[in-house]
Amino acid sequence: MKRVLLIISGILFLHQCGYTQAKIDRKSLVERHNVHISKVDSLSSLTVGNGNFAFTVDATGMQSFPEAYANGVPLGTESVWGWHSFPNIENLKIEEAQKIYELEGRKISYTVQPKEPERAKKAVEYFRINPHRLQLGNIGLEIKKKDGSLATLNDIKNINQELDLWTGIITSSFTVEEVPVKVSTACDQQEDVLAFRIESSLLNEKRISIRIRFPYPTGQFKDVGNNWNSNVAHSSVASPGQNSALIKRVLDNSIYKVSLYWSDRSAFEEKEKHYFLITPQSPKNNSYELTCFFEGKKALSIVTGFKAISKNSAEAWKKFWQSGGAVDFSAVKDPRAFEIERRVVLSQYLTKIQCSSNYPPQETGLTYNSWYGKPHLEMHWWHAVHYAQWGRPELMEKSLDWYFKVAEKAKLIAKRQGFDGLRWQKMTDNEGDESPSSVGAFLIWQQPHFIYMAEMLYRSKPTKEILNKYKDLLFATADFMASFPSYDPKTKKYNLGKGLIPAQECFDAVSTFNPTYELAYWSWALQKAQEWKKRLGLPRNKKWDEIINNLAPLPQLNNVYLATESTPDCYEPNSKYLTDHPAVLGAYSSLPAVHGLNTTIMKNTLDTVWKIWKWNDTWGWDFPLTAMTAARLHLGEKAVDALLMPIKTNTYLINGHNYQDERLTIYLPGNGGVLNAVALMCTGADADKEINIGFPKDWKVKWEGLKKMF
Repeated sequence: MKRVLLIISGILFLHQCGYTQAKIDRKSLVERHNVHISKVDSLSSLTVGNGNFAFTVDATGMQSFPEAYANGVPLGTESVWGWHSFPNIENLKIEEAQKIYELEGRKISYTVQPKEPERAKKAVEYFRINPHRLQLGNIGLEIKKKDGSLATLNDIKNINQELDLWTGIITSSFTVEEVPVKVSTACDQQEDVLAFRIESSLLNEKRISIRIRFPYPTGQFKDVGNNWNSNVAHSSVASPGQNSALIKRVLDNSIYKVSLYWSDRSAFEEKEKHYFLITPQSPKNNSYELTCFFEGKKALSIVTGFKAISKNSAEAWKKFWQSGGAVDFSAVKDPRAFEIERRVVLSQYLTKIQCSSNYPPQETGLTYNSWYGKPHLEMHWWHAVHYAQWGRPELMEKSLDWYFKVAEKAKLIAKRQGFDGLRWQKMTDNEGDESPSSVGAFLIWQQPHFIYMAEMLYRSKPTKEILNKYKDLLFATADFMASFPSYDPKTKKYNLGKGLIPAQECFDAVSTFNPTYELAYWSWALQKAQEWKKRLGLPRNKKWDEIINNLAPLPQLNNVYLATESTPDCYEPNSKYLTDHPAVLGAYSSLPAVHGLNTTIMKNTLDTVWKIWKWNDTWGWDFPLTAMTAARLHLGEKAVDALLMPIKTNTYLINGHNYQDERLTIYLPGNGGVLNAVALMCTGADADKEINIGFPKDWKVKWEGLKKMF
């Protein structure tokens, strides 16, 4: 009866707000944002994938011209399992990158980037680079022209390429010397398998070959998968079969296989080391198919062709799009609405194929390496929380469970530093190892993320099973949070810091204390941990309560919240603290009004930041962050303006990727941020009695299946 009354009251609430749950035509919504490419553009690469594996293509539907796209959105082939380390020939130890800091009466060991002695510098370099994510291989076309020379990118004419979002299939049509070529590209949604169908009369003239080429890792911050110059450092051994070949790859201690299956009689040759060609000899009906399976430790259960794999893709994507939430802006006359809708639809596609595995993703997903392919846990919130908001909590739960795997290493970090519980890593890898960083080692805002995500999951499935599954990790997370603050006898309050760097990373670790966002997040997370105790019938934790009741207040000056208590001059005209993330707004973006937060002061803070911030020195998720704060303040016009602020780092390319700069041509936290913000703008937060709080009053935004934020 109680559940029925809640449902009825919810319906009445929506009715009173003037919101009717009109059924959205999801197929039309998604397909009106299919990506169409009509010219060569290195920033317009398209990707197929399944969350564990992704393959990015150029205008030919394959990876035919990797050099031409290297400085744009590179033609990557990456997986969650493909990692490599260069041999540690000098037996370097991670401990050699650690340094003791004396902070607030404590001696704390941080894994940083010391500049001396020389061996410490080598240790820093080695453990930042290793392990790194692998570019698994390049699969492209080689097309001969009439004179026998290979077609170049300039010979690819009349391009008509489409990514069908409803099916996840890319169709690429073009001509070479006026002869049509059509390539269809699909990725299986359960296995790391690609399938291609090539259609052209050039096949029967033996003028089309498929090239499979394997690069060696560069060990650089950005690996785009086109290092062909280290042939002796790795091996690619092929074993041809009947219409098939198996290629075994060995790179030091990393081993994987690539299985190739083709539809018709073909010539298979090793052109040179790590460079193989498949040339169809007499395909039927000018059509040819190739299936490629990238195998880590998992063997392919059954070999299927393009028809089966494309069907698998279409069925899985239809199921995805028909699940969870949807937002329809088609009734909004303001032209800005279409661009928001485009970003929303494409961001769902991109985060599904790049960020929905059992591991936290790197910021460039499964396309190319940034920070050597390693995930950053402070970004895990931006990669994963939107899944719960959009009614797909199972996709968030997959990577949330990774914390069980790395908890022991998080425990060792906390113990080494003299704290209780688990200190979650910042820049890490699949195994949870630390990477040296003089910034990352001091970040703390990733710490409450686990509690936030666990609570989001509980809201979607409020069962004892969820509570019991995550309670130990959640309580140990809170234990660290309660042991980290230092007591100030003068104020009789507990401070966060000194010895931290806030989410706004331009602060000095040794002198910074009490950042506004982290204080609010700390307070909220510890209170939420106590709620978990209550739900489980357990007594409150006294140490947590000591911090909750005596944590330093949110710092403010002249009715504006400060970035940190240690920088009262942070809003001065020439302040160096007006760049990077405007994280002070985070205290009322993903969080409700907690720890004494005053919404009037937060509005003053938003107005101040809006006017004086150096927005050209920000990141892609800063704009959704700002929009979320504006939405909570019911400033719909400002929320839309924030979401669409005309700044380079808020650019969304034709393929939906959030462009930052020449180094980070894609940036998935921005895509996740768009989804976080738009969901909040639609549903409002728990405290709201209205919906569509984040849009102008005359916008008739339709939505369904979205979940509220706290």
